[in-house]
Amino acid sequence: MARQNGIIKLKGTIGGITFYKTSDGDLAREKGGVDASRIANDPAFQRTRENGSEFGAAGKGGKIVRNAIRILLQNAKDKRVVSRLTTDLLKVVKTDSVNDRGSRTIQDGNMSLIQGFEFNTNGKLGSTLFTPSLNAFDRVSGEATVSIAAFVPTVRIAAPNGTTHFKVVTGVAELDFDAETSTFENDETSILPYDSATNAAIDLSATITANSALPVIQILGIEFYQEVNGAMYPLKNGSYNALSIVKVDTV
Repeated sequence: MARQNGIIKLKGTIGGITFYKTSDGDLAREKGGVDASRIANDPAFQRTRENGSEFGAAGKGGKIVRNAIRILLQNAKDKRVVSRLTTDLLKVVKTDSVNDRGSRTIQDGNMSLIQGFEFNTNGKLGSTLFTPSLNAFDRVSGEATVSIAAFVPTVRIAAPNGTTHFKVVTGVAELDFDAETSTFENDETSILPYDSATNAAIDLSATITANSALPVIQILGIEFYQEVNGAMYPLKNGSYNALSIVKVDTV
């Protein structure tokens, strides 16, 4: 792989060299690799097929998770959230001790490995909110709750420069990786002032299917705002908003 440094950036394939654009810049690489039909049928590539199948399961699972929480994810994500989530879900797949290699799944793996996953590495919840939150999920009722004791925002929240207000958000998602569907509900505070006055205790809740037998994740996040002439604007288009998986619950 080589980097394109010329004034004119190329795209496509010329003379066996493929030119393409990525988030890391304009790159070029030599076209090559093993024929696809050989990978699909040659016994020598059995491990490759198994790895590809499980990578595909992780990628598909990541899409299910992202689609489930899209209403909050659109306000708090980085450019590599897709690849990072796929990588972590592949680790989950590899912990599946029920199915054969190549057929291992997310739901049969140790999903607690994604607890603490940060959707935005530019604004991690673990480096933003410095007051404990009590996160609970009642599988019988389907209710997920978040409780945060009273706190002083400027002491307990590391907000980016320019912040005048903030909002705490939460959500709970029921994930069906087999059917490729999900159920999601969310709750949030009002937009609160970011100052040195003590903020009242925060209690949020969201409810999904009662007595569900599916994996459930609970997320928590903070969104930052700047007040200008009485209007609230997402600070720097939400670049530093935090959103994290704070609880994973499986049957």
